Amino acid sequence: MRMRLGCLLAGFAAAALASSALAQAPLQITPPAKAPRASPPKAAPKPPARKPAAKKPTQRPTQPPTQPPTEDQVWPSPPDQAQPVPAPSAAPAEPRLAMPVAPAQPSLAFAFDAYQRGFYVQAFAEATRVASEKSDPKAMALLGELYANGQGTALDLKKAASWFQLAAERGDPAGTFALALLHLGTRGGPRDLATAIKYLEAATKLGHPTAAYDLGLLYLGGQQVAQDFARAAELFRRAADAGVPEAQYALATLHKEGRGVAKDPVEAARLLAAASRAQNLDAMVEYAIVLFNGTGVAKDEAGAAALMGKAARRGSPIAQNRYARVLAAGRGIASSPTQATKWHTIAKAGGVSDTWLDEFVAKLSPAERAAGEAAAKPWLEAIAQSRP
Repeated sequence: MRMRLGCLLAGFAAAALASSALAQAPLQITPPAKAPRASPPKAAPKPPARKPAAKKPTQRPTQPPTQPPTEDQVWPSPPDQAQPVPAPSAAPAEPRLAMPVAPAQPSLAFAFDAYQRGFYVQAFAEATRVASEKSDPKAMALLGELYANGQGTALDLKKAASWFQLAAERGDPAGTFALALLHLGTRGGPRDLATAIKYLEAATKLGHPTAAYDLGLLYLGGQQVAQDFARAAELFRRAADAGVPEAQYALATLHKEGRGVAKDPVEAARLLAAASRAQNLDAMVEYAIVLFNGTGVAKDEAGAAALMGKAARRGSPIAQNRYARVLAAGRGIASSPTQATKWHTIAKAGGVSDTWLDEFVAKLSPAERAAGEAAAKPWLEAIAQSRP
């Protein structure tokens, strides 16, 4: 599947957004000025206690959505394959999905239904019928997606670009956005940032919120366009109002710093809370800090500790460091030297050092230190394996 522009620009975007000047908590729970942000392990490991039972194969839904994506989408995520994996011989066989039968008249809903269920050949055939007989731009965009992924037909980026182009010329937001992503070179094709920006602008005007967010990142970083915080904030606002968590986090950071918008800690906290509820990891970390400090929101150390622990288990080194601090100090959570040692050790492996915690751990008994280090060992192994 496609790679978001947000991923492509993660370097400068992360640097710009992570540099927010947060209020200093009594425990110095805010990010250090030059703390590196290391990549989290691929999965949050847990010490194996016993051999887990075999999982049952997941049954695919028998009544998937039958409507094409709305204008703020590119494509829903289809299943990995058309048919469910057969159940083990010891378990009862699960029902297989029936092959869809094309209706007499061309149907865009049928094409998308087949696509979402993983019947790509049927989706390709029906989208071709709809595009040919009805000149439907959404069917054209779907054909572009199928060609771009090699689903139901041979992978062909040139044909994908042609179908996306036809959809864009007819004002389809998803097709226009997909064409922008194709010009970013995310699928192996030639990278043309100027053309990608052109189609990001077009998709934004057509109301595509993710295109607005990605375009905002460009204005934030000043690549190919002049750096403009006010324009970035305007674009982030469009996407944030449409519910894009990354945009909510980005706009919150601008409000926190007063860059391109008025400095407003209350609005920043509101946006961070929304993005955190949507499971945006960076927002979870910063909203926990906001809760701990009571900046723009009622102070809630217990809520902050719980949220920081959740973010720590998701693999954020900053959250792991802050979680170690609250565990060491017993702020919002019961004090636990062993758990504090564990998370401090993991955070250090992720690139976040802390002399205060170094001194705290050094004063513990050898047994407490050993227990904490043993608890951190599975994480350290996962971090080591995740590095090239």
